[in-house]
Amino acid sequence: MANLVRSAKSGSSWGMNELIAFNIEVIDVNAQTFFGNAILPQLTLSPVILDNLEEPAGPLHKADMDFFAYMEDAMIIPPGEESLVDDFAAFVLKMMHYDEGRRVIHLRKEMGFEMCGQRVDAKTDVCVMERSGTGAKYLLLVQEDKRHLSRDDPEPQLIAEAIAAFYENNRARKAAGLPKLPSRTFAGITMIGTAPTFYKIPVTDEVLISLATSQYPTQVTTVTKLVPPVPFPERLANDGMKSLVNRRIILQCFEAFRQFLN
Repeated sequence: MANLVRSAKSGSSWGMNELIAFNIEVIDVNAQTFFGNAILPQLTLSPVILDNLEEPAGPLHKADMDFFAYMEDAMIIPPGEESLVDDFAAFVLKMMHYDEGRRVIHLRKEMGFEMCGQRVDAKTDVCVMERSGTGAKYLLLVQEDKRHLSRDDPEPQLIAEAIAAFYENNRARKAAGLPKLPSRTFAGITMIGTAPTFYKIPVTDEVLISLATSQYPTQVTTVTKLVPPVPFPERLANDGMKSLVNRRIILQCFEAFRQFLN
């Protein structure tokens, strides 16, 4: 692996080769391992959202109407153009209180990091940031699965974005006169339609140095991945949250996942 050819690539161009070249592996785990608890948390969401396949007739709260509108739009994949998945993801994060306190949700935020002696760019589709005295820092990143437009796998792209987020967070700390953090684990999500996959992505200073200098890291970086434990995971990409059973389980996963923003 140390003899693989490494070259500077933007985050949107990352693929399996970059993961292999920099000793990054992704492993699937169950909910017990991922969340530390096999029992998913209870939800306090509107029963209109939890108990109706589609928007029911009659007067509704705006948030309930918006959920069904965004969900319907996200399930449509227009040929030759980006879908509305990012809007749905941002809505769900807000609905699940990922923007509490000084946290904000942004779309298409641009970042960068050093790779093979060059600065390369990375752009997250959706992110959660926290504003503080050291400037805004990245907490969570969302990458849409755009394989209806190209063959690019969203997983390596999401990992590249986490690396860029770590680089940018430490750059903000340095500008504020604070020491760099040696490591951080980022929350990440890939989305296809209304179906998410959840990730915990550790990034270390060693990884940044290896990327900048084109070296193979001696320590493997292990990213953990959770596919929501729905009854029929093979249909998750197509069914997403249109299924009431799936919807409840997925939203419970969002509720449990919020703990990793701290």
